[in-house]
Amino acid sequence: MPIDPAKAVAAEPRSAEISWDHKDVQLYHLGLGAGIPATDPDELRYTLESRLHVLPSFATVAGAGMGVVGGLSAPGIDIDLAAVLHGGQTVTLHRPVPVSGRAVSTSRVAAVYDKGKAAVLVLRSEASDADGPLWTSDAQIFVRGEGGWGGDRGPSERLALSERAPDATVERPIREEQALLYRLSGDWNPLHADPEFAKLAGFDRPILHGLCSYGMTLKAVVDTVLGGDVARVRSYRTRFAGIVFPGETLRIRMWAGDGRVQVAVTAVERDDAPVLADTLVEHS
Repeated sequence: MPIDPAKAVAAEPRSAEISWDHKDVQLYHLGLGAGIPATDPDELRYTLESRLHVLPSFATVAGAGMGVVGGLSAPGIDIDLAAVLHGGQTVTLHRPVPVSGRAVSTSRVAAVYDKGKAAVLVLRSEASDADGPLWTSDAQIFVRGEGGWGGDRGPSERLALSERAPDATVERPIREEQALLYRLSGDWNPLHADPEFAKLAGFDRPILHGLCSYGMTLKAVVDTVLGGDVARVRSYRTRFAGIVFPGETLRIRMWAGDGRVQVAVTAVERDDAPVLADTLVEHS
């Protein structure tokens, strides 16, 4: 079997030094659609270095996503990348992400689950600097065709949507060139830029990065529910439930209460087709 769960989980963690500065943060925020209107004081917190704060989802691209790349090449894992899907993402913040910094990112395979027709790898990346832990990032990676060995199926937690009306609903347009800008933060998969490659993957045209939708959603929650204060975010998780195309619009519905914001994200132009599900922001 191309995946040896015991060997993968027992493998020594891999560590690498990562660094970032205000330019990396600004580029990431612009890739999420920040800066409209360009002179809005609320948007300048994402785009102007003298006022800059860091959206916590930046943790998924700091150091160019070393955790996912390293995890897929870990001992005990030999898979076809064409069978890989990013199924979910969680980021836990230990303190606010600084505008610039150097850290050590340590990555490992935290778990391997048997879903029958697929395996799920939980790739964990933990970043620490001289002052201690910064964040923990878990990527849930589905590998089609690699399940069925009788292993632990793992958790299958689902969040039932509230029956009451959302506390807030916002719509966020995705610019035609947004995926081209977002990929400059480190995800060079041609699926998000090359029409011919996208067709080979079964899509009419390139799709937006799931982690771009992830970041756009967190920005909407911070701006709408958390008073623009990124430091209030404690953790953020989602399940990637569907795709969205550049040029479409995200509809983001939010239910707030008791230090939690539950979120549902859909594609407006395709009859509210699901994009992100089981999405939860926990905050102070």
